[in-house]
Order: sequence, then structure tokens, then C-alpha cells
Amino acid sequence: MRRGLSDPSGRMGAGCGEREAGASSPTCLSPLAKMASVALKGLLVPHLLPENCYDELFLHFNFLHVPCLKILISKGLGFGIVAGSLMVKLPQIFKIVGAKSAEGLSFNAILLELLAITGTMAYSIANSFPFSSWGEALFLMLQTVTIGFLVQHFGGHMGRGLSFLFLYFGALSFLLSPLSPMFVVTVLQASNMPAVVISRLLQAATNYQNGHTGQLSAITAFMLFAGSLARIFTSIQETGDPLMALTYVVSSSCNAVITAQLLYYWNVPVDKRKKE
Repeated sequence: MRRGLSDPSGRMGAGCGEREAGASSPTCLSPLAKMASVALKGLLVPHLLPENCYDELFLHFNFLHVPCLKILISKGLGFGIVAGSLMVKLPQIFKIVGAKSAEGLSFNAILLELLAITGTMAYSIANSFPFSSWGEALFLMLQTVTIGFLVQHFGGHMGRGLSFLFLYFGALSFLLSPLSPMFVVTVLQASNMPAVVISRLLQAATNYQNGHTGQLSAITAFMLFAGSLARIFTSIQETGDPLMALTYVVSSSCNAVITAQLLYYWNVPVDKRKKE
């Protein structure tokens, strides 16, 4: 009896061992490994990966599965950009507040940049794009509005700054409401490219006329440039929308100009800036 009962157990143990030695099987995992596997799957599926891609990459260890790799890289980049956007313009804000000056920043350029960011956010929400493909626009909008207000405040125009906040958030509420026609949102997104180009050219012209970049933050400029480059890939992968992808191509080119100016004026003496 004992031998008869032990044989099936032995065969089962051997079979599980064979499966573990070959292709991994969830039923042969230890309780701790099972808990880790369930936790990992809950973290990745469906936020970063569809279930079939999770199986390919983490159960079958097929790391050369190109379609699933593209999804993982795109989602990872997307959420990384969104996380980075939480602080991308904070160095600029701190620099303005610390200096109690917004010297070198063009308010018109800020308005055009805000137009572009708002267009991307409204267009993405209207088309139900995944948050990982546009989420940074929300945080960039809040930080850009703050910078716009600070430019007015430290320029001695507090009333104008408060009016700017009131008018902007009123317009934003309309754009995100069901009252806003889809064609208006689409036109706004299409206007992003000229808005981005003009805003960056205005800032570049201000830098050139001043002979320095003033209170423009190098960290913010470099992060915006890197983020817009990565967004070209994520827009193609996650939305398939050519208008979104082209917007980020144009944005990357314009951000490259500002980044190049920061490097060019990097060693301009502080005394020269103050004299000017």
C-alpha cells in the first residue's frame, strides 16, 4: 500500500522536476515564487503589457519577441516621461523664485507653449489615448501656467497675472467639456506645430538679443529635449496618430535650438549679464 501510494507521488515529483528543468510551469513554483509571479503580473498587466506579452516575456522568456518588446519599451518610456514631467520645470520655477526675476523669459513664448501643451492634452483626452502617451502634458501645463504667472508677478503686473490664470483655466474647462466640438480640438492640435515653432523662435530671439539665456534653466531645457525625442517613438507605437508624431518631431527640432543656445552661452560671465 505504501509503495503504491508513494510511486505516484514520486512520479509526480519527478514530472514537476522535469517541467521545471525544461519550460517553467507556474504549478511547479514554490509558494514564495508564486506570490512574486502574481505580484509582478498584477503590476505589469494590463498597465504595461497585455497578458499574452507577459506570458511571452516572463513565462516563456522569449526576450526576442519584437512586438511585445516594442510595447514594453514604449509603455516604459511613456510612464517614465510622465514621471519625469512632475519635476521637469521645477528647476525653472525655483530659479525664477530664487532670483526674484524672470529676466530672459519671453511671456509670449510661454503663452504659445501653453497653447501647444493644452492642444495635446485636449486632443488626447477627446480621442481616449492611453494616459502613458500624453500624461506629461497635464503636469507640464500646471508648471507652465505657474511660470507664466511668475513672469507677470516679478514683472510688477500682479493683476495681469491673476487675469491670465482666470482666463486660461476658464478656456481649459470649456475645451475639456462636452460642449467643445471635436473639430475645435483637432484644429487646436494641428496649430501645435506653428505654435511650438514660433514659441521657440521667440525664446531663441530673446536669448540672441540679450547675449545670454538669463534665468532659463538648462536642466529644464535638456529634459524637454530628451522627452520630446522619446515621445516620437511612443506616439507612433501607442496612438498611431501621425499628427501627434509629427508634432513631437517639430517640437524636438525646436527644443534642440534652445538646447544649443544654452550650450553656446554657457560660459557667458555673470558680470556681463548684470551689465546688460
